[in-house]
Amino acid sequence: MFFDGYHYHGTTFEQSYRCYPASFIDKPQIESGDKIIMPPSALDRLASLHIDYPMLFEVRNAGIERVTHCGVLEFIAEEGMIYMPYWMMQNLLLQEGDIVRVRNVTLPKGTYVKLQPHTTDFLDISNPKAILETALRNYSCLTTGDSIMVPYNNKKYFIDIVETKPANAISIIETDCEVDFAPPLDYKEPERPTAPAAAKGPAKAEEVVTEPEPKFNPFTGSGRRLDGRPLAYEPAPASSSKDKQPVVANGNGQSSVASSSEKATRAQGKLVFGANANRAPKEAAPKVGAAKETKQEEQEKKDEPKFQAFSGKKYSLRG
Repeated sequence: MFFDGYHYHGTTFEQSYRCYPASFIDKPQIESGDKIIMPPSALDRLASLHIDYPMLFEVRNAGIERVTHCGVLEFIAEEGMIYMPYWMMQNLLLQEGDIVRVRNVTLPKGTYVKLQPHTTDFLDISNPKAILETALRNYSCLTTGDSIMVPYNNKKYFIDIVETKPANAISIIETDCEVDFAPPLDYKEPERPTAPAAAKGPAKAEEVVTEPEPKFNPFTGSGRRLDGRPLAYEPAPASSSKDKQPVVANGNGQSSVASSSEKATRAQGKLVFGANANRAPKEAAPKVGAAKETKQEEQEKKDEPKFQAFSGKKYSLRG
């Protein structure tokens, strides 16, 4: 006969007992599992029946029709009494000395279980999967709607059984079961940052003043003569982007800056680096100032002694 996914044999074990927590028998180890302690008479009755092993039982609170499932650890309890974990009594809403109905049952092996921790502290454990696997070794079955207790590091973590497959109660002994987690009960979604409120009135656009980037000017250094004499003129300082003067075109369509550099070049009659490449032809009429400078330079050249090769004294190696 099948009932809600469980298989009951024609001859079953069914008995009523008064339940007490594990602290009454000084067996604290059963608090970390789902096994109960039954009287020796229950073992005699079960031995005479053809039941499936491991022994699994349905525990029912008939007053409010709450049901859970468990295994058995020992048969050393007093007659008419059973001892169970306190968390199991809380699931069944039982008080010390309340009467429960115990029946043996065969459960299918589980293939899927969904768990939901009560607090986010369980997720803060360094390796919750390993802790859960170790804790479930003390459990023989899981029931949908129950809350199991997982002890770790002197702290108790309660976890709800949200869903089990293929039935509402499953056996987890020697089976590969897929485990899924639901968000903890006290988990809150992180609040999304709200966009700042738009400023009232039209916002004034900030004027960004950008300074013009200085242009590259080649050959802006000062000139030096090879003979060490001072220059007859001072080269024009390099112009920056900030102190640039406006270029004024003359009547011939050429800029005044270009014409001034041409004057200096023509006046000296030498190659000056950095001058405008578009120089006027030599046939252009020199100006009065340029002619005077040319005469002065010619006069200086005449005054300078001419270079004479091999003009030193002669010495003989014979002495």
